[in-house]
Amino acid sequence: MTAAPPPGWADPNLAEPVRRIAGREVDFRRSIAIMAVVNRTPDSFYDRGATFGLDAAVDAARRAIDAGAAWVDIGGAKFGPGPAIPVVEEIDRVVPVVAALAGSGATLSVDTFHAEVAAAAIAAGAHVVNDTTGVHDPALADVVAESEATLVITHSRAEPRQWFPRPRYDDVVDEIAAFLEERVELAVSRGVPESRIVLDPGHDLNKNTLQSLELTRRFAEFTRLGFPLLAAVSNKDFIGESLDRPRGERLSGSIAAAVFCVIQGARILRMHNVAESVDAARMVEAIMGWREPAYLKHNMIDGPNEEP
Repeated sequence: MTAAPPPGWADPNLAEPVRRIAGREVDFRRSIAIMAVVNRTPDSFYDRGATFGLDAAVDAARRAIDAGAAWVDIGGAKFGPGPAIPVVEEIDRVVPVVAALAGSGATLSVDTFHAEVAAAAIAAGAHVVNDTTGVHDPALADVVAESEATLVITHSRAEPRQWFPRPRYDDVVDEIAAFLEERVELAVSRGVPESRIVLDPGHDLNKNTLQSLELTRRFAEFTRLGFPLLAAVSNKDFIGESLDRPRGERLSGSIAAAVFCVIQGARILRMHNVAESVDAARMVEAIMGWREPAYLKHNMIDGPNEEP
């Protein structure tokens, strides 16, 4: 039985709560999906190239799935500023990982802003296109529209791979929400149905720590948009700066931020530390009555000599 929402719990307010993704129905009213991060880049933000090799990337993805990740997000170019990665090279990085994981049972996502990369990944078996540039190139929406893939639209302001120094917002949440609404309209105008759109306010992407903290604190305000919400908080700098922790010591802060976002309406969590994140998500689901405990033993017997 589902428990009554506790005080402070935000209803996701989804226009279409049950989605068909990767051939399965997902009810975002009562489930939390962990999206594992696998980057085939030599300069990735968190692992610094540990999964750049093909075998290392595939092995990391399989371990994440075994640990309970429902989604795997595969990237071939980091978000941060730097030289452009040729499209052919990005395809060579991403598509073999997607192909190797096809049939794994996980929802396969490709992190890209290039239409050509999205098309090649979808053809190889990807179910989601995660565009951290907010559909900077409308052709990417065209590719998604012509498939059955889901599109993640993320808020960011910079041109792809470019610096965006000292970002300013009059109201960070209102401006992010307005941007996301505008980009949803663009995607829908290109043929992407609303039933295949997920939104991400983009923690740390062209935002400083105070701005990321504010959008986290007010995350529930994004539920009015009516779409499933993704929170990508894992090991971000706003956590490191809040706690004075280097990248390798941000797990506790990441879990706290992720659970807070779930309470405020997030239903997909993009996380590096999969096992710990899955436990946190399953615990929230159990508290909410969305899932049964793994077993019952504590105070369930009549005496000390009784076998449970």
